[in-house]
Amino acid sequence: MTTTTLHPGKDGAGVVRRTVLPGGLRVVTETMPTVRSVAVGMWVGIGSRDEAPEHTGATHFLEHLLFKGTPTRDAMEISASIEGIGGEINAFTAKEYTCYYARVLDEDLRIAVDVLADVVTSSLVTADDVESERGVILEEIAMHDDDPSDVVHEQFAAALYGDSPIGRPILGTVESINALGRERIAEYYHRYYRPRATVVSVAGNVRHEEVVELVTRAYERAGALGGPAEFTPPRTSGPGAETNSRAVVLDRPTEQANLVLGTTGLARTDERRFALGVLNAALGGGMSSRLFQEIREKRGLAYSAYSYTSAYADTGQFGIYVGCLPSKIDDVLKICRDEVSRVVSEGLSADEIMRGKGQMRGGLVLGLEDTGSRMSRIGKNELVYEELMSVDEVLSRIESVTPDEISEVARDVLKRPLTLAVIGPYGDKDFGDAIR
Repeated sequence: MTTTTLHPGKDGAGVVRRTVLPGGLRVVTETMPTVRSVAVGMWVGIGSRDEAPEHTGATHFLEHLLFKGTPTRDAMEISASIEGIGGEINAFTAKEYTCYYARVLDEDLRIAVDVLADVVTSSLVTADDVESERGVILEEIAMHDDDPSDVVHEQFAAALYGDSPIGRPILGTVESINALGRERIAEYYHRYYRPRATVVSVAGNVRHEEVVELVTRAYERAGALGGPAEFTPPRTSGPGAETNSRAVVLDRPTEQANLVLGTTGLARTDERRFALGVLNAALGGGMSSRLFQEIREKRGLAYSAYSYTSAYADTGQFGIYVGCLPSKIDDVLKICRDEVSRVVSEGLSADEIMRGKGQMRGGLVLGLEDTGSRMSRIGKNELVYEELMSVDEVLSRIESVTPDEISEVARDVLKRPLTLAVIGPYGDKDFGDAIR
């Protein structure tokens, strides 16, 4: 067992420490002595992009099943253990990891660790639970499919990355969920939910030594501490992104058209990610951004218009989303293309860069004002990044972004082949000319 101080903090606050337990289980904590709450997260380094075709949807399916019961608790006892002390418990699945988390009073830390460790290490995954939860997931897919603003992002990812795991929906499909049986899901669970693939992150009014002791005790009780220290996620190939411009249209009789226009972005460890972040904030990150001003404020063409970035281990996305009246889509697409071209050829003004940096700095600091966000930051960093930068280091890196760095990343990313996904009442209309 080895313990390291990742950041010393100031005046006893913000100290981040890490301990590696037998089998490679990592425990990271951040002290916040002025609060009365604690957030606990158990991060497993397996996401939907790690699924083989026969396991499509299994990661998210497991997220549901792990709350159904263990040898010591049934589904009611799992939720009541946390909600009965005024806490909250939940989980989410992403492309490259899954997180199970709880937020409780600091005096109830032991309960949160014990329940989450029980859920993550000792789920029964019974055939009856698989069948009952299958119906819940199919309802979730149906609910998701009823929201075009959600579906268009999935259409965009599928068009951008082709038929590869990173391009498939996290929830799976109706066909893949119906095809998953208990044996296949349980095999996936026992193969990948290993100590070396897991990070336990805790933020709040805690002592690191106490957290390590509680986690060790909970994992030993489940017989889950130890085992092979090596673990490599099964993502052995690249994402298979499309290299040519492509437009996909899903014809639906909607009152509003939804579109995503974009391309591949930067991997999460790319040093240019800060410059791309400033560029994104200035182009479409808020109400003062170019896209919002041009599309909504000046021309009244849409209610919602923004740009975004997503980063993964080896690739990323840059996208522009707009929801508008179907009759306005050609005008909207032209504005989007014109503004992207203008950024590539002219760069950003000094005022835009200042606002973009300010938005990134404010978003970072204001987003870390509670134990849940702090827990997520240190857990995700430990799981997927090579180092944990302090908040001050990140702020400094944002501030140091230069106009030349922004222009360089704009010429790289925004000149890549564009992909367009559209949902609306367009029949067989060809949008290809809009992205060439």
